Amino acid sequence: MVLLGLLERGPGHGYELKAAHDEWFPSAKPLAFGQVYSTLARLARDGLVEAVETHQEGGPERTVYALTAEGQSALHQWLAEPEAPATYAADDLVRKTVTALRLGLDRARFLDRQHAAHMVLMRELTGERAQAAEPGARIALDHRLAHLDADLRWLQETRERMTRDGVAS
Repeated sequence: MVLLGLLERGPGHGYELKAAHDEWFPSAKPLAFGQVYSTLARLARDGLVEAVETHQEGGPERTVYALTAEGQSALHQWLAEPEAPATYAADDLVRKTVTALRLGLDRARFLDRQHAAHMVLMRELTGERAQAAEPGARIALDHRLAHLDADLRWLQETRERMTRDGVAS
């Protein structure tokens, strides 16, 4: 759906769409070119985008896609529906922490390492946010930072609970 949103701004080819996505979501995993092209093929098959031009300018052939009326309708419907709040109970951080605590490993050291890893990423993303000129990129970074901050608070509460319950190693 994000590709449809990118095409709402005007026609584009896969390379442009990938670059725009990565600019919109600087803290997300960059899209793979293969994922962009396979998604565009599926969107074209489903009538949500159409190839409007193919050209080759000294490099690989580029197919330019545009949003169809059906694609625009699907995009607006997707944007009108609220996103269900994520359930993070099965998040890898939770799984790894619970496993380490249940196995009785060096709990304090485990939590220290996890805290340090979160802090490194938070500093990195905070620097990126300060450099981000585009408001959408800052908003995406703010979201990621808020989740990291919540993880840090959860890690601290976990440490306090272990101490309070006499489980600290």
